[in-house]
Amino acid sequence: MGGGGQQTDRITGTNGRFSTYTWEEVQKHTKSGDQWIVVERKVYNVSQWVKRHPGGRRIIGHYAGEDATEAFTAFHPDLQLVRKYMKPLLIGELEASEPSQDSQKNAALVEDFRLLREQLEAEGCFKAQPLFFLLHLGHILLLEAIALMLVWNFGTGWINTAIVAVLLATAQSQAGWLQHDFGHLSVFKTSRWNHLMHKFVIGHLKGASAEWWNHRHFQHHAKPNVFKKDPDVNMLNAFVVGKVQPVEYGIKKIKHLPYNHQHKYFFFIGPPLLIPVYFQFQIFHNMFSHGLWVDLVWCISYYVRYFLCYTQFYGVFWAVLLFNFVRFLESHWFVWVTQMSHIPMDIDYEKRQDWLSMQLVATCNIEQSFFNDWFSGHLNFQTEHHLFPTMPRHNYWRAAPRVRALCDKYGVKYEEKSLYGAFADIVRSLEKSGELWLDAYLNK
Repeated sequence: MGGGGQQTDRITGTNGRFSTYTWEEVQKHTKSGDQWIVVERKVYNVSQWVKRHPGGRRIIGHYAGEDATEAFTAFHPDLQLVRKYMKPLLIGELEASEPSQDSQKNAALVEDFRLLREQLEAEGCFKAQPLFFLLHLGHILLLEAIALMLVWNFGTGWINTAIVAVLLATAQSQAGWLQHDFGHLSVFKTSRWNHLMHKFVIGHLKGASAEWWNHRHFQHHAKPNVFKKDPDVNMLNAFVVGKVQPVEYGIKKIKHLPYNHQHKYFFFIGPPLLIPVYFQFQIFHNMFSHGLWVDLVWCISYYVRYFLCYTQFYGVFWAVLLFNFVRFLESHWFVWVTQMSHIPMDIDYEKRQDWLSMQLVATCNIEQSFFNDWFSGHLNFQTEHHLFPTMPRHNYWRAAPRVRALCDKYGVKYEEKSLYGAFADIVRSLEKSGELWLDAYLNK
């Protein structure tokens, strides 16, 4: 039953039936070049397929040796199409005596969550309203047009430029939420149109790379707040997060920065620098190192458009400064919104939980209001978004009461906060993690 580095011809045995495997056998195939996953009790050898997986190679690797059924269902809107691509990878199925879930997962909870998803699908919660996304795109383009008209009519004075910068930063932030919709294949019925619009919005409207975003973001969704699997909790030694990592660093006497003060220096190197420095470098490095030439063309089209519009008024030097100031403002918006639902939550190493339990310990919601919905791109419904990433965001509110009821049934904590409380929790959680680090550093 071993092997797995290459496709096998052992799909059927000598008696013409599928080969069968135990979980113990499946869990031996977790390393790069030898990876098996289980989907709907069928065993697949994805060792070579990971290189061609549209969502990136790492996301499948994160589920090597595990049951990936819930993740498979969550990420793919057209399951029948994907199953066709998976047929050549099929090498067998679980033995009849084996449970469908690995790692002692709650089978009843998994089944109830599957039924909930089916009910939401039947009620049309996965059907997008084209007008919603058309109006959202329209208001982004309107903000950009107003910004340009203000410069055209009122010049480049400091006050007018500040207003223009706020308008452009708002347009960029809202375009960020819109590209997120297309990236999750939640707008059009066909993946092709979602991918095309994703490249247009993230490339032409924002100057970033769709492939770079896919590679990072799908890993985050697959294993949220899991060290070594979620890139969003890779803090590059600038911060320690959660309750486990600070103690780990403290015991090992790791001190790249004074982490007991991280809740203070967060304001100087977190929100201000993530997009204009770290993401900016990472995006271009990724495009060149991986040969993402289509993304590069889309990205260049953004810069050509921006500098054609603004260098005629500001000149090159001041247009570059305006560009970076807009990125600076956008970065604050992005960091506070995206981290308010994750940083204060549980951050740990792999626990191999079921889909609902894994997402609920890593996410929380923010109270609903028209402003919160708009300001966060409906990511105030972070829990529902993580449970159903292909669901159009305007339907999260319909799923939320049902998700809460399911959580109550199984004793899974469903958390909702105010917007201010969520922002404050980011700082409080960094302060607490810093204290844990200092205690371990000094006393353990």
